[in-house]
Amino acid sequence: MKVRFREVDPFNCWIWIRFQNVPSQAERDYIDGVFDSWYVIGRLGGFNASNLQAQEEASDLSWLTYDDEETTNTLPSLMHNVAQLEYQGDWSRCWVDLGTCDALAIDVLINALQQIDVNFVQIEELLIGGVNDDWVVDDHPDAIFTSKG
Repeated sequence: MKVRFREVDPFNCWIWIRFQNVPSQAERDYIDGVFDSWYVIGRLGGFNASNLQAQEEASDLSWLTYDDEETTNTLPSLMHNVAQLEYQGDWSRCWVDLGTCDALAIDVLINALQQIDVNFVQIEELLIGGVNDDWVVDDHPDAIFTSKG
């Protein structure tokens, strides 16, 4: 799976997936479930890079003293909205408003899709941001900020 970034507007971002073949309904359901789960974790503030205490501890988590105050002293990092995935041939796309979510959210999605590519459905390319010339993108109705002045 090749990963490419184009122009990314975190409040109005399209994520594009090109599959090796047209995905079956079962494969679509699986990809949809990944995006739904990703959104729930993001909506609940799970992608907050300011509070990665276990990650920062590194290899030995035994008897980690977790600082609950540090958790309450960080700014919220909340994903605002994700649309349903759309499919057209061997492509799918999803509109997302990442809100105040940290870029960690994108890394987590890429990691999950890389495993799906290896174990379930072959993904040729993952594009973060931008538009595709052959699939018209209008401003999403849930977008807070639009590209039209």
